[in-house]
Amino acid sequence: MKLSAFKFDLPKHLIAMEPSPVRDESRLMVLHRKSGEIEHKEFKDILGYFGKGDSFVFNDTKVIPARLYGVKEKTDARIEVFLLRELDESNKLWDVLVDPARKIRIGNKICFGPDRSLIAEVVGNTVNGGRALKFQYDGQHEEFKSYIYALGVPPLPDYIKRPVVEEDFERYQTVFAKHEGSVIAPGAGLHFSRELMIRLELADIRKAFLTVHCGLENLEDKKVEDLSKHKKNNEKMIVSNECCEKTRLSVEAGKEVVAVGCSTLRALETAVSTDGLLKPFDGWTNLYITPLNEDKPYEARLATSLVTGFHMSCSQALFMTCGMGGYKPVMKAYKLAIKEGYKFGIYGDAMLITD
Repeated sequence: MKLSAFKFDLPKHLIAMEPSPVRDESRLMVLHRKSGEIEHKEFKDILGYFGKGDSFVFNDTKVIPARLYGVKEKTDARIEVFLLRELDESNKLWDVLVDPARKIRIGNKICFGPDRSLIAEVVGNTVNGGRALKFQYDGQHEEFKSYIYALGVPPLPDYIKRPVVEEDFERYQTVFAKHEGSVIAPGAGLHFSRELMIRLELADIRKAFLTVHCGLENLEDKKVEDLSKHKKNNEKMIVSNECCEKTRLSVEAGKEVVAVGCSTLRALETAVSTDGLLKPFDGWTNLYITPLNEDKPYEARLATSLVTGFHMSCSQALFMTCGMGGYKPVMKAYKLAIKEGYKFGIYGDAMLITD
């Protein structure tokens, strides 16, 4: 398919700048794939579509406070540093993006902290246009990470045009976040409150967890028209034996396996075996999920339903949503969502794609 097929005009006022006051009280659009019917609900109504023996699979990654601000040594120029991933734990070497990039070259040093005591040196360039940054810190690794994370703030997407506030430290994180590594929140999971997680248990719905560390590529506005030629981003993912067992019980009983978020869908479809069951996995995925064409969706081998958000035009998350729900039904639903005033983006409203 072509990139232009996923382009749509989104009024700026429909991009959510803040989360809903209560996690599970955002709006929920329900898209029924078989009938094409669309319903309008509150997110906490989602349990009405599922029951005993079904499995909800969550991504328990934890967002790191990846955006730091420092000053360039000697010039005092303000530099934004965006932590992408740790390259070498022993040498405190990180892959980062810097802004403005033109001012930062190999050999330059950036100072952090109120007293500028933490110094990092640019020791190389990285393949994504970033820099390899070596932090000069004498303490233990966990102590070092705690220190730089204390200097950072939640890495809100660039389309959220406001400063980070205290509320973001809580709301740009799922209530079940456990394993550090993401620089984007798994957006669908943000809608689940602690109360809703308890209601899942009371309804005898299984909660399964896997880990996918979400990278910035998920938010990129793609440029290449031919989707088959897009660069496939790699994300670290881990699927445990426990997650496999819970989903197996649902599959063998003919119950639902609900992917909470596009990152979870990607992980499930990466680790599913030829027998239709999930297998343990610890590695990287570059699976690219898109519709096969305008009339034929991606054929998911494990996930039966998808909980997701309303994504930006031409984004990878939109490709995956259309893959699961079908191109025409999803784009029709997006047109209706705009008409009905649904909020888009990481802090926006939610969509359930089910039969």
